Amino acid sequence: DDSLSLREFPTLTHVIGWIREKTGIRPGTEVVAEPAVAPGSPSVSAQAVHPTTVAGDLDAVDRMPRRVPVPTLRPGLDQCIPTGVSLADRVRVVVMRDEGGVSDALVKRLAKEGATALTVDPGTPTEQLLEMLDGWRSDGEIAGVYWLAGLDDEGPHDALDLPAWREALRRRVKALYATMRRLYDDSPFLVTGTRLGGFHGYDDAGATAPMGGAVTGFAKAYKRERPDALVKAVDLPLSRKTTALAELLVEETLRDPGCVEVGHVAGRRFGVGLAERPFPPQDAPTEGALTLGPDSVVLVTGAAGSIVSAITADLATASGGTFHLLDLTPEPDPADPDLRQYVEDRDGLKSVLAARIKERGERPTPVAIEKELTRYERLTAALAAIDAVGAAGGKPHYHAVDLTDADAVARVMDSVRATSGRIDVLLHAAGLEISRALPDKEPGEYDLVLDVKSDGWFNVLAAAGDMPIGATVVFSSVAGRFGNAGQTDYSAANDLLCKITSSFRRTRPSTRGLALDWTAWGGIGMATRGSIPKIMEMAGVETLPPEAGVAWIRRELTAHAFRGEVVVAGALGMMAAGYDPAGGLDPASLDTAGAGPLVGDVAEANLHDGLVVRTTLDPTAQPFLDDHRIDGTPVLPGVMGMEAFAEVARLLVPDWHVVAVEDVDFRTPVKFYRDEPRTVAVTARTRPEGEDLVADCRLEAERLLPGSDVPQRTLHFTGSVRLSRQSPEPEQVDPVTRGADAPVLTPEDVYRLYFHGPAYQVVAEGWRVGGAAAGRLATDLPANHEPPGQPTALAPRLVELCFQVAGLWEAGREGRLALPAHVDRLRVVGDVTAGSPADGVVAVAVPSAGAAGCFDCHVLDPQGRVLLRLDGYRTIPLPGGLTDDVRTPLHRVMAD
Repeated sequence: DDSLSLREFPTLTHVIGWIREKTGIRPGTEVVAEPAVAPGSPSVSAQAVHPTTVAGDLDAVDRMPRRVPVPTLRPGLDQCIPTGVSLADRVRVVVMRDEGGVSDALVKRLAKEGATALTVDPGTPTEQLLEMLDGWRSDGEIAGVYWLAGLDDEGPHDALDLPAWREALRRRVKALYATMRRLYDDSPFLVTGTRLGGFHGYDDAGATAPMGGAVTGFAKAYKRERPDALVKAVDLPLSRKTTALAELLVEETLRDPGCVEVGHVAGRRFGVGLAERPFPPQDAPTEGALTLGPDSVVLVTGAAGSIVSAITADLATASGGTFHLLDLTPEPDPADPDLRQYVEDRDGLKSVLAARIKERGERPTPVAIEKELTRYERLTAALAAIDAVGAAGGKPHYHAVDLTDADAVARVMDSVRATSGRIDVLLHAAGLEISRALPDKEPGEYDLVLDVKSDGWFNVLAAAGDMPIGATVVFSSVAGRFGNAGQTDYSAANDLLCKITSSFRRTRPSTRGLALDWTAWGGIGMATRGSIPKIMEMAGVETLPPEAGVAWIRRELTAHAFRGEVVVAGALGMMAAGYDPAGGLDPASLDTAGAGPLVGDVAEANLHDGLVVRTTLDPTAQPFLDDHRIDGTPVLPGVMGMEAFAEVARLLVPDWHVVAVEDVDFRTPVKFYRDEPRTVAVTARTRPEGEDLVADCRLEAERLLPGSDVPQRTLHFTGSVRLSRQSPEPEQVDPVTRGADAPVLTPEDVYRLYFHGPAYQVVAEGWRVGGAAAGRLATDLPANHEPPGQPTALAPRLVELCFQVAGLWEAGREGRLALPAHVDRLRVVGDVTAGSPADGVVAVAVPSAGAAGCFDCHVLDPQGRVLLRLDGYRTIPLPGGLTDDVRTPLHRVMAD
């Protein structure tokens, strides 16, 4: 029925009512499958069960993208559009106070805006809090909530006992759940404050006060449930200036609807984006990678889950070590005939279970039957893990334990200490998920979902005490990374574990912490059932191939020494969608008039890709295209691709200096067929790196192919731009001149080789200097671009001079014409933006020993001042050789 809207079905009860209306099924109708096998039938064998699991495949892992969350520079608040929230006209907002004074300053600031603050003291019991909310609501609507409990540092976690841990989480997230559930019908805005370090824990230093992660996780999920409400999780720096921090909270309320997670560091705003970080080659693990072997000790919580069982089997097969398997499920009996039937005839077991339930005088409802089947599923998974460890020659130790029971966990950990003495890998996979919108999520259910993950983690670590732990791996979810409707508890628990993992960089540097944000798995686990796969397909979310998921942890542990959070997913679809078409940016606020010839229209400040700029280029109007043709077709010069990266990277920080362009790959040329204009999209996702900012850039273009209605989108160039507050230190070398008797290449010699027109005929003469090639820049060159007054950031024709001089060496000595393929680093040393270079500028290209097609190059003025340095320039040869009339003069000059 195309007229229906999902908003009309907020709960399962609504769905059931609609189905009854359409089908005529009335409440109380019983639908039970008759048993196909009578209880106690001899057809069920008592032979021992040996269940199997999905095998992991490292190649399947490497076919998936590997992405990590990174801090991403956001536009300044003055560059963002309003959120639509008003704090005037005595609107009423709830303020959960902090203990550091920020809330006091906030209350005063809100009063200046005209808002009325309804304050709650830290530590207020939840029931008393709800009574306060009910009293305030009886007087009218509440417009918003400022939740500042996450600003208080909970202190070292190893100094907390379980009651203190639970109270700290109650203050921060369980009371927040109770508040937003009670105010749900008002759809209030939510602005939270945390002290994770300003980068939400995604910097090298790691998170401070990591319990704030539970608050952030809740906020992200609440935004998914209330997409029309403003939700901000603001990570504030440590500061005594409470008035300034209060000002930031108010300004974040009023401007930038394009992000939920935002942090403030050194006067700049940062969101959280995703960056691809591939694994190293399988045969070349990096230093610090873990080695799995017979001496390895692995502890696994939630070991009876089907996914966890398969991962355990993969690690066991790779190591043959000792495995301590913890789960609430009792230890399985391999000779249990019901387990065998579950493996061989699951549908038949359904009928048997239905009959048993009926014999007990209970109704064999589908829910009751499924509950019994789930128990057998977990028993089977636990048995599979035990069998896999034994089959690999390892030692399995199964511990049936409730992870929320601190005393029971302590007894298990005493056994682990006595048996093994250490833990090499602690895999915390315990948890459960119950999706329900806030109004339908009862407190007991919320506590259950949160506590299994959070209390279970705390109890295991607390009971481990000073026992050495080499690495921890916590199971998070894309719901923890991005939030998900109906999962405020699950998202809070997952993001809490992610931030604690981040904090290990500060608190447990000898323990390598990993957090995996899993997407839903295909072929195994809960997401394979019912309509979930179809729903995910409609949302554009790819399921994880099980063979990749099973082997992912082994790859993560043994490939490198990375510590932090990883998103394990293919296409994320709606899960990673933004909240505003322009990402909260007001494009008109950016000064693009003098930004350069490659900056066209600023489109958006995308959460994950960064700043997006679209520029239409016309080869009939731009000399750098018209004079750069291959076989008559204009091609965007690689140097102008790098220039585009530099120009776009500077838009958000125009007062910073471009000091380098790094790790540039020229993947495929941008061609302008039939001399028609094309629009290129340049993205710049800018992250902090030490004192610098680094913009990871991409240049893409779309082209509609004949016979297709869908444009083909191609990634052409990638690279990174390094920006610094300080200009680079000048460099001086000995000037380079050509000897009077040295053989020389004339422009006629050079441009019989190259295809460039007048604007790119940059070599006035070329010669050999020892084991290197040199070339002097031509003067009185035509304009590079239109309008010619537009400044450039990199002096692209100086870079082109390097490219062409290196090419002369290759052509003269190797007999080949090559195109740019890669640049390790282009460093801008001198002032290359102040008009035309002086006469006598020279480029020197030094070939790398033993590496064909690889050069280092520098450009200097007549006084020996270095303007540019080009390191690790690599080329790719065009097919075919050179004709004698082209190669002969080049060989004469460049050969020994």
